[in-house]
Amino acid sequence: MTTPPLSVSIRKLEDEVGARLFERTTHTVELTRAGRAALESARQALFYAGEFSRLARSAGLGLTGQLQIGFVGSAKYAFLPSMLPLFSEQYPDVTLKLVQNSNSWILEALERREIDIGIVIAAARQDRTCDNLRFELVEQDELSVALPAGHPLAARTSLRLKDIADQPFIRYSANKAPGMHALTMRAFETAGVVPRVVHETLQVQTVILLVENGLGVALVPASAASDTSSRVVFRPLKDKGPHTTVGLELVYDAGRESAPCRMFREAASERFQVLNQARATH
Repeated sequence: MTTPPLSVSIRKLEDEVGARLFERTTHTVELTRAGRAALESARQALFYAGEFSRLARSAGLGLTGQLQIGFVGSAKYAFLPSMLPLFSEQYPDVTLKLVQNSNSWILEALERREIDIGIVIAAARQDRTCDNLRFELVEQDELSVALPAGHPLAARTSLRLKDIADQPFIRYSANKAPGMHALTMRAFETAGVVPRVVHETLQVQTVILLVENGLGVALVPASAASDTSSRVVFRPLKDKGPHTTVGLELVYDAGRESAPCRMFREAASERFQVLNQARATH
């Protein structure tokens, strides 16, 4: 902009404001006291004008909104710590609301439309009939043995299921967590072992708490080792196969999937593919 039009624009602005904003000489231009007072508000106005345009574009593309997620406790060990920062970086205008609960509650909450998407243990589809829901595998893990620190078996680097057959065993509730119950019991059955059950509970964290207090041993996802105290040790199973594999799945209602739900699902799928490719190269 050449000087004459600029001077005209400044005069018009000062006339509208009703105060001189600039002290101008032949060689310098400085803000007046009124100009300095107005500067911060002017910067804020420009910022909010830019935000208005950005948010409008984001809304038009479905890149803004709210996503309500129900998740099981084991999702806190590896999936959520890596997934949430990734998603928030890609979609900063999507507000996440998270609630932790059981597989059964998450499936019921989806059917009641209280949440948009769930993160459940892969065996969750055994918990109830879910004709209207879709499941997508987003994480795979292996069962491992959780032992109290100082337990004689903790001296071994790995264990077979028959090694813990005579140990007090903490299992998952058949009524409240039928998926994990079926998975772990099938693992023992495949190994030809009958566990000596002494306690029964619902969630992985509670199982580990009981192990931590010396009340027995248990089978838990190996990723649980990342978030426990030194009073629990984890040993991998030598018994390998489908009966010792546990995963996490996203579950959603395809008939009413929102844009934020779809974006979360696509980001989780991309993450899962990257992890699988990384495992394949090692």
